Amino acid sequence: MTLTFVRDPQLTPALREGLARLWLDVSQAGGAVGFVPPVTAEDIAPVMRRQLEDMAAGGTRMLAAYERGAGGRLVGTTFLKLNSHHLMTHWCTLITVMVHPTLQGGGRGKAMLREAIEMARDLDFHAVRLGVRGGEGIERFYETVGFKEVGRVPAAIRVAPDDHRDDITMWLPLV
Repeated sequence: MTLTFVRDPQLTPALREGLARLWLDVSQAGGAVGFVPPVTAEDIAPVMRRQLEDMAAGGTRMLAAYERGAGGRLVGTTFLKLNSHHLMTHWCTLITVMVHPTLQGGGRGKAMLREAIEMARDLDFHAVRLGVRGGEGIERFYETVGFKEVGRVPAAIRVAPDDHRDDITMWLPLV
């Protein structure tokens, strides 16, 4: 399946519903997108609402990935979080990077990341930052598109009372 990418899609009710469903599916499958299973739509709703409010206010840009063909279901997203500090406006942070669990492993995530990187370039950013939850090995995936680990805070993320993960900072220069 080939994906269609839409930069800064209109925040329609259908997009909001698709994003909520995608975020829930990814979270329930163990994806590191801010939650730990089991999670409910009610858990995700306030976090999603704040992120979309930031997008509407211009502090975040969205890249949406849709299935091609009938229905055009939302199957992936990433957001480019812009910096408001005047000394850091030359780079952005990718947040909430997700591809539907049933579609992972076929190159769709890499395609979406490459599109997000091109979006950042087109917006004249000089670099992209990314935070990764340790313990899953996902940093190796991001390395395949050029990100490099530049920092790590041990045990900074608590996914359970007895399960702490490293907070990994990755960086991709664009110039």
